[in-house]
Amino acid sequence: MGFLDSLLGGGTGLGPGARAPEFALDDQNGKRVALADFRGQKNVVVYFYPKDDTPGCTRESCAFRDQFSDFADAGAEVIGISSDSVASHKKFAEKYRLPFTLLSDPGGSVRKAFGVPSSLGVLPGRVTYVIDKKGVVRHAFNSQLNPAKHVAEALGVLASLS
Repeated sequence: MGFLDSLLGGGTGLGPGARAPEFALDDQNGKRVALADFRGQKNVVVYFYPKDDTPGCTRESCAFRDQFSDFADAGAEVIGISSDSVASHKKFAEKYRLPFTLLSDPGGSVRKAFGVPSSLGVLPGRVTYVIDKKGVVRHAFNSQLNPAKHVAEALGVLASLS
């Protein structure tokens, strides 16, 4: 994490070795998705992002989209979470052809449970977690300014888990 990122809200909340908080939220199609759905079956990459269809969030989500087959090949599920509505997520996913799950966390309770820091005290942070099949955080990465690096970080960790 660079100097500017640390000024914008450094830290990752939960770190490696922590148990990921359980959650169940609605996806862009209104379907309930729980972290427990993947336990014992897949590693999960959860990325928290500030807002649908903004420049940095679009870059980050499209980077996950562009390397989605690499995540699938690694046996991992990709899940994006923001406080935007189900309808906003549906529009965002369709506009950019996002092939993965976007979850709506309207009150920010899941974001808080993970301890995702705010940027400048007001903007929702941008943190990615790699969670193993047992529900343990294996890696956490925070960068508000380098959205695409979240993908490279997550893929690197997944390669070490296989």
